[in-house]
Amino acid sequence: MSTHVAIVAGVVSGLGQATAPALHAAGLKVVAVDRDEAGPKELPDGMPHEVADATDPTVPGPLVERIATEIGSPDVLVSTIGALEVGDALSVSKAKGSGVIVHVEARPGVEPMAGYAARGMTKAALVHLVRTLDVELRPLGIRVNAVAPQLIATAKNKANLPPEVLAAAVEPEAIADVIAFLVSDASAPLSGAVVPTYGG
Repeated sequence: MSTHVAIVAGVVSGLGQATAPALHAAGLKVVAVDRDEAGPKELPDGMPHEVADATDPTVPGPLVERIATEIGSPDVLVSTIGALEVGDALSVSKAKGSGVIVHVEARPGVEPMAGYAARGMTKAALVHLVRTLDVELRPLGIRVNAVAPQLIATAKNKANLPPEVLAAAVEPEAIADVIAFLVSDASAPLSGAVVPTYGG
């Protein structure tokens, strides 16, 4: 098991639920974070689970400090939720002079798509944030990247979308494997990248 500690936010379902086990399988010490008190399902036994709303700007600082004290200083942050305040988390990573952050984007944030104006604008802002953080943090040894799915084959999407729409959907585990690569040493040359995971 690696000494690298990874925080994965948004693990109860979908991409986060697939990403936490993928990073665990890659040898990282993973801390699963979600605001759902019922807890995540199908995560590896013994994986720490923190109940916290990471979209609340008052939460990440104390949460990361507690994780750093009890488990180890985080090297990796993966945000699979719609919003996450990472300022205090970065201050912990800066102290180490290294780290990796991966955000989850969406295709409408990279390419204009009809019918997705609101989502496209918010995700385009996240693209710019990823690239700005790269410029600011790369000199400190912190890499910032993103994955950009178009449609994820989550249980919710499978239940609500017709088969012809789901034909091009990507399984969460496949995207989780891309995230696992982005947080690994093998991707050391990559920073400021938005990796398309659109599927077929």
